[in-house]
Amino acid sequence: MANIFDLSGKVAIVTGANTGIGQAIALALAEAGADIAAVGRTPATETVEKARALGRKAEIVSADLSSIEPVQRVVDEAVEKLGGLHILINNAGIIRRADSVDFTEADWDVVMGTNLKSVFFLCQAAGRHMIAQGYGKIVNIASLLSFQGGIRVPSYTSSKSGVAGLTKLLANEWAAKGVTVNGIAPGYIETNNTEALRADETRNRQILERIPAGRWGAASDLGGAAVFLSAPASDYVQGHILTVDGGWMGR
Repeated sequence: MANIFDLSGKVAIVTGANTGIGQAIALALAEAGADIAAVGRTPATETVEKARALGRKAEIVSADLSSIEPVQRVVDEAVEKLGGLHILINNAGIIRRADSVDFTEADWDVVMGTNLKSVFFLCQAAGRHMIAQGYGKIVNIASLLSFQGGIRVPSYTSSKSGVAGLTKLLANEWAAKGVTVNGIAPGYIETNNTEALRADETRNRQILERIPAGRWGAASDLGGAAVFLSAPASDYVQGHILTVDGGWMGR
């Protein structure tokens, strides 16, 4: 029986691949056999070196996804440098924190631009390529705040709720065209985005008290889910948001 989790011969774009969740997912895909186009605002040198050490092709694609200007170039560079495109992981994202009564238009726009607008247009650019070849896997990184409201992160919550809805819409449109579109909603993961929460003794304790697993997640905890949704194992999974949260949503 063929290995339904094998990604050999596949090319994956991973955005925000230089650190944290993006790096962990890129390396998990590489371990499963995929070649990696590592997209980041700063060069994902370490990620590329580690992927190559696993015997994979890997290339840096520099792009600032706070605007959609580089979107088509990201897809074109991946295809040119690595010979194709089969998987897109939309991971790049930012967060701004402030009370909603004080939240600025600038913080609203930059978060929505990176977390939702660029995600859609990357899906569109990659989707055109994937539909033409009759096969593709898109995985959008959502959030627990795709389901919940959160506190003091109005643009982040709105963007990640939008990511969940967009994932379902694209699945509806593209499922019959050979392209699967799903999402992963990470729980509370130790990354730069959650540093402020972990530094707040009271908030950190409250979070840990609710997580049945009793710990913050590691970025590597997302790897298996990303491989599953990028592999033939998930060919009949469409429009699903898979929570990887230590049991938070079931509490």
